[in-house]
Amino acid sequence: MKIVNVPDSFKGSMTSTAAAEAIKKGVHQINPSCETVIIQMADGGEGTVDAMMSIMNGETR
Repeated sequence: MKIVNVPDSFKGSMTSTAAAEAIKKGVHQINPSCETVIIQMADGGEGTVDAMMSIMNGETR
């Protein structure tokens, strides 16, 4: 089974990357053979620059 994991951030408490990693960890505890693909997401607010840089393999200057 493959799961596409695309969470947004949880404002003030968790980045989209941290949320995705937590979801991935939970999925693998239940089903270790499951493939989890993480795609960063943002709605234009907090975390948008980080999500775009991750998707486009960019860097800040």
